[in-house]
Amino acid sequence: MSYESFYDDLRDTRLPLANGAGHMPAVGFGTLFRDLSLTTQAVRDALDAGFRHFDCAERYRNEAQVGVAINEALEAGKVRREDLFITTKLWNTNHRPERVKPAFEASRQRLQMDYIDCYLIHTPFAFQAGDDQEPRDPFAHILYDGHVTLIETWRALEQLVDEGLCKSIGLSDITLPALKEIVAAARIKPAVVQVESHPFLPEWELLDYCREQGIVLLVFAPLGHGMQPNVLEDAVITAIALKVQKTPAQVALAWAVQRGTAFLTTTATPSRIRENMDISTLPHRAMREIQEAITTRIRFNSVVETGVPGFIPSRP
Repeated sequence: MSYESFYDDLRDTRLPLANGAGHMPAVGFGTLFRDLSLTTQAVRDALDAGFRHFDCAERYRNEAQVGVAINEALEAGKVRREDLFITTKLWNTNHRPERVKPAFEASRQRLQMDYIDCYLIHTPFAFQAGDDQEPRDPFAHILYDGHVTLIETWRALEQLVDEGLCKSIGLSDITLPALKEIVAAARIKPAVVQVESHPFLPEWELLDYCREQGIVLLVFAPLGHGMQPNVLEDAVITAIALKVQKTPAQVALAWAVQRGTAFLTTTATPSRIRENMDISTLPHRAMREIQEAITTRIRFNSVVETGVPGFIPSRP
C-alpha cells in the first residue's frame, strides 16, 4: 500500500518562542565541521537551499567563517537579517558570570552580528576557566570548576537579554531534572533546549515537558550522525521512505518537525543540503509507525554525562 507524497510547507514551519522574541525556523543548519575550511561554502550553499536558521558555537572554532557567508548574503540582498535565526553557545570554560558577557561579545563580533537570536549554555558542566577549551590534569581528566553553579551562569545570560544583546536564551545537552531546576529558579525562562534526539532516542518525556513550559526543543543528530545502529537503515524508516517516495533522511527529518521539534543537520555536500531542506508532511499512519514500531533505543553522544561533546575533535 502506497502513501501519497506531496509538496507542502512543512519545511517552512516556524516555532514561536514563548519565552523569547520571534519564531525559530524548525529546519536548521548546524555548523560543526571537522574540516573548518568547509564552513563558509557550506553555509553559502545552505543559504541558497533556503536554510534561515543557523546554529553556531564558540567551541566549533569557526564562527568567523560562518559570519563571512551570512554577511555576504546580507550585503548582496539575498536575505534579510530579520528572516535569519542565529544561535551560538557559551562554552564550558566561560561559565563564571564575569566571563559570560565577554564570551558572548567575542562570538557576536566573530559572527559580525548586531544581535544574536538565541544564546545557549553549551553544556551544564563548568570547566576550569581559561583559554584552554579542554583543561585537563596530567592524567587527561577534565578539570571541572566547582565554584560556579548553573543558575549563576543563567543569571548572567538573563542580563544579556535585559541589555538587548540577544533575543532569547536557552540550554543545551541538559537532562530533564536539571532543566526543571533552572525553569523553577529562572527569572527569564529558557526559550530553547537543544539535545540529541532521533527515532532511536525520541525523548518524549522531555518534549512533553518543553511543550508544557513553552520551550522549543531543538534536536541535533536527527539522523543519528551516521553511527551504528544506523537510523537511516532502520526497516520502518526505509519502508516509509519507499512508500512516500522520499529518502530515509527526509522521512526522519519530517518526523522531527511534525512531532513539534526543530532540528539541525550538518553536511558540506550541496546535494545533501538540498535533500535535508526538501521535506514533506508524513501521513498519520507513518508517524504512528515510527513511534510504535521502532524499539531501538540508543544515545550516540555522551556529552550529557561529562560535558565533553562526543562529535567535536578534542584538539584543533
